[in-house]
Amino acid sequence: MTTNPIDLKTALDGFDAVWSPRIIAYLNDYDIRLARFHGEHVWHVHLETDEFFLVLDGEIDIALREREGERTVTLPRGSVFVVPRGTFHKPSSAGGAAVLLVEPTGTLSVGDDHDEVPGHVDVTTGHPVRE
Repeated sequence: MTTNPIDLKTALDGFDAVWSPRIIAYLNDYDIRLARFHGEHVWHVHLETDEFFLVLDGEIDIALREREGERTVTLPRGSVFVVPRGTFHKPSSAGGAAVLLVEPTGTLSVGDDHDEVPGHVDVTTGHPVRE
């Protein structure tokens, strides 16, 4: 990983695969990841960690299965949301989006438990960004 500043636009221009996060930096025991969202991900849960979303471009929806029932939060560009650990969720984006995520290093993109993973979703702990 570089010790130089990283331009987010340049990093995003370096890949076009959706649902295939790129690790742009490490912060203590956390990955800072960039991802492109388009269409639907998969219902999944992270049992031991929260998941941080910052929408850089576009808009995303995150469906949540909570004790009170299901709901969907919509995050336009510039919005931040944290999915609490233990909450089943399914991100999606109808028009496409660029998102910055913060997760513990080694966190699987489909969580600890998930529905059947569709072919367009990359099951990964993140790929290094091209420098």
